Amino acid sequence: MAEAPIKRALISVTDKTGIVEFAQTLTKEFGIEVISTGGTAKILEEAGVPVVPIESYTGFPEMMDGRVKTLHPRVHGGLLCRRDNPGHVADAENNGIGMIDLVCVNLYEFEKTVADPSVTLENAIEHIDIGGPSMLRSAAKNNDFVTVVVDPADYGRVLDEMRAHDGATTRASRQQLALKVFKTTAAYDGAIAAYLSGVVEAERSTFPETLLVKATKEQDLRYGENPQQSAAFYKMPGAPAHSLANAQQLQGKPLSYNNLLDTDAAWAAVREFDDPSVIILRILVDLLRRKMLLRHTIEHLLAIQSLRLVELLQLIERFRWSLLSTLQTSISSLLRFLLHQALQKRLLSACQREQIFAYWLRAESIEAASLR
Repeated sequence: MAEAPIKRALISVTDKTGIVEFAQTLTKEFGIEVISTGGTAKILEEAGVPVVPIESYTGFPEMMDGRVKTLHPRVHGGLLCRRDNPGHVADAENNGIGMIDLVCVNLYEFEKTVADPSVTLENAIEHIDIGGPSMLRSAAKNNDFVTVVVDPADYGRVLDEMRAHDGATTRASRQQLALKVFKTTAAYDGAIAAYLSGVVEAERSTFPETLLVKATKEQDLRYGENPQQSAAFYKMPGAPAHSLANAQQLQGKPLSYNNLLDTDAAWAAVREFDDPSVIILRILVDLLRRKMLLRHTIEHLLAIQSLRLVELLQLIERFRWSLLSTLQTSISSLLRFLLHQALQKRLLSACQREQIFAYWLRAESIEAASLR
């Protein structure tokens, strides 16, 4: 079934970036009716965009200093009505509710407001958006039929898709846009809860009862702490400009978790100096050498036909706590430790002991050569 073209849009934004151009295209190129509110409507009208003021659409004026303007059945009914449900459609028709096919809303800048040290609780409260999240959630819930845009970066994408589909958007895109909405509103509510926790709970405890963490994925990593593990790097809001979170990789292959740890250690160390300095981390070369030797060690042990995999795993598991400290020295020490334990516990045959002993000597020579 073909997607229905967008016929009516509701636009109400705090961030006005690109909104005039977006609304102009909706009206001129696609003939879409635009409903708008307050400051957004004023900007659009000044730019020559035909606008239906929200109070004209609902029949109610904005009131209570703008606290109530979009919380109305003609708005939310038009967003939540399922077009494929005869009962919903009949209710809408009987109550004079028209369909709203696109919502473009972004929210009051609460986090920016409370970042000001001089902000009062009263001012912070006034910057808690109610109508915006309500419209976003209604539209996102009904994404089978409604396109919802919360990020100005998506304006071009939406317009391109409408051009490609005779004024409509695809279900896949609407789902992606709806997901972005729920992530946005979750983070928004989290910021409000975090601020109020600091105000309300500060007198009772140094630490909040619930700690809310917001982080944005910056990149997928090549692997985690070990090659078989997946990992990603997330950035916390307000990360210092000088931190690794804001660093830019200029060249080379994608980073791993260990790369980030080592880079952070080097950066933290060099920042201890006032004069231009260089930090060389020996651990970087040493770690790579040990990992390579460990892989060869395991491969060699598994190559011993009489030593089954389960036996090797049992051996490592039995002495895993000691192995943790052993791995901090060298692979030859690991082999020596395994050989010693095997002799004590009589875990290996004479042939197996001889082969491990030979490999231990080889590891010793490799490590000695790498240190020259």
